[in-house]
Amino acid sequence: MPMGEFLFAYLHRRGVRHSFGVPGDFALPTYAWLEKSQIKSITMTHEPGAGFAADAYSRINGIGLVCVTYCVGGLNVLNAIAGAYAEKSPVVVVSGAPGRKDREKDPLLHHKVKTFETQRRVYDEVTVASAVLLDEERAAGEIIRCVEACLRHKRPVYIEVPHDMVDREIPVPDLSKEIKALRRSRIRIRSRRRWARRRRCWRRRRSR
Repeated sequence: MPMGEFLFAYLHRRGVRHSFGVPGDFALPTYAWLEKSQIKSITMTHEPGAGFAADAYSRINGIGLVCVTYCVGGLNVLNAIAGAYAEKSPVVVVSGAPGRKDREKDPLLHHKVKTFETQRRVYDEVTVASAVLLDEERAAGEIIRCVEACLRHKRPVYIEVPHDMVDREIPVPDLSKEIKALRRSRIRIRSRRRWARRRRCWRRRRSR
């Protein structure tokens, strides 16, 4: 399965229905897959607005998504994501980026700040997980790891997608066991909540 297809299919599976963002050159191949997915893309006029919209959306929906381009977009949305971290909002940041080939001889590229790793290192301070998808073999696992960390910790995560990687075929794990385990855990949680409510009712009756 192509990396871009899996990325947005997995995000949709985990509850994302809308994306907020501003397209840019390094992110255009990623946006092409977003448009093909079941997630509705909402284009904003400015990256901070996209970040704050994804934050608000995550508080209502349980998980939010913002898609931006490299540095000029990613660093511009940073303040909103820092706020999401402080307020415990589960937001996934997907950023386009220079390609794997672009990085080989460390060329001077537009929007690049200091090194190719600068943006990811900055995001490490305001996220609970981050990944740069430079390896086809590990890409699906890294996507799953970040999205699950976002949902588990209720805080932002960062996924950087190089423009020459998003169309590449990647091995995709069988998620059927994970889905069954998730359903079982939800059933257990509902059962424990019902039992807790019954205990509270029983205690109230005894105290009368």
